[in-house]
Parts: sequence; C-alpha cells; structure tokens
Amino acid sequence: MDSKKKFSFTFITVVIGFMIAIQFQTVKEPAVRDTRDTWQLRADILKEKELQLKLLREISSNEEKIAQYETKRKQSKEQVLRETLEELKREAGLSEVTGPGIIISIEPVHEELLLGKQADSVSPDLLKRLVNELNMYDAQHISIGGRRIINTTVIRDINRETMIDGFALNHLPIEVKVITENAQSAEKLFNRMQVSNSAEEFFIDNLRVKVEKSAEPITIPAYDEALRIRYMEPVKPDEGGKS
Repeated sequence: MDSKKKFSFTFITVVIGFMIAIQFQTVKEPAVRDTRDTWQLRADILKEKELQLKLLREISSNEEKIAQYETKRKQSKEQVLRETLEELKREAGLSEVTGPGIIISIEPVHEELLLGKQADSVSPDLLKRLVNELNMYDAQHISIGGRRIINTTVIRDINRETMIDGFALNHLPIEVKVITENAQSAEKLFNRMQVSNSAEEFFIDNLRVKVEKSAEPITIPAYDEALRIRYMEPVKPDEGGKS
C-alpha cells in the first residue's frame, strides 16, 4: 500500500508541476508591441496616402473613360440611325446607286426581218413582263429609259403612248439598266437573260432585245418624283399608345 501511495503522490506532483510550468511560460511571454520609431511610422503613413491618391486617380480616370464610352455610344446610335435611313432610301429607290450589272437594249428589228410594220414603241405589257422577270432573277435596281423603277412605278398606255410614272417612252432604242448584288449575280443574270423567253415576245412585236455585260460599274439615278403612299396615314399622339 505504501508503494502505491508513493506512486500516486509522485504522479500528482508531476502533473501539478507541469501545469505550473505552462502557466509560468504563458505569463512570461510578453504581448507583441509595435516597436517602430516615429520616422518609420510617418514613412508608412506617407505610403498609405500615396496609395490612396493613386487609387483616387485611377477612379477618376475610369470615370472619364466611362463618360467617353457613353458619348461614343450615343454618337454610334446616331450613326446607326443615319446608316439605316440611307439604307432605307437606297432600297426605296430614293438615292442614286452604282454597282455591277447588265444593260439591255430594246431596238427595232431590221427591215429585212420584219413580220409587219416597223415598231416605234414598246407596249406596257412587254415592259412589265421584263421587269417581273428581272426581279425574279434577283435584280436589285432597274431603270428604263433613264427612269428609276420602284415598287410604286406605274407603266401604262395613255393615248397610245407608253408612259412610266407619267413620262413617255416615245423613241427607240430604249436602254434598260440592271444592277445586281455582285459581279457573280450579274453573270448569272446575263446567262439567264440570254435564254429568256422575253426576246421572243419582243420579237413578235418587231423588237430586238440585246443583253450586254458591262465592264464598268453601272449607275442608276434616284427616283425623283413624290412617292404616292396609299392606305397609310400618321398616327395621332393619342392613338396607338402614349407618345
């Protein structure tokens, strides 16, 4: 029993000593203190201020860039609107256009090949069929006798005279200019018109159709008459929603 008591006493003593040693070590270690001198602190503060000034400059620079981007964005919107307007005018035939294409000449048949009286004009029906055929073959812009053909163009007979939007085609030959999207489309159109039935229809009326490829870009004038718009009127401010 004595040996067991001695062992227990020794163990408790060791544990208590170990705990006292740990507590003493914890108390002994001092808290970390800022030992920098005044000049070093001033230098650090100066660095912080320089960093802050640099950040402020970057913020100001970025704000200026944002303002410039906003200005450019507004200007680009205006430019897009202008380009859209020009494109719409071009598609409507209200602006002069230049591009690749073909030239078709309508002229009287020589006397030795005549099947009757020599022709001195072209019927509106033949011109309408020709325009429809050209549009079917992807013609983008057409002029007949120097007059621009648009969606509202009227080709008709008035007092036995063929008129295009009120202008008479009273002489032969008549030149038909056609502009296509690109040179490849112009080549396709030329080949199609070479085998077109239009030539036969014109020949019945004692007219010859000649199709030529143009080596130079073709220019077609703008439509210079007032557009006739039917079945459409501007919406009043109190109709169709708020404005």
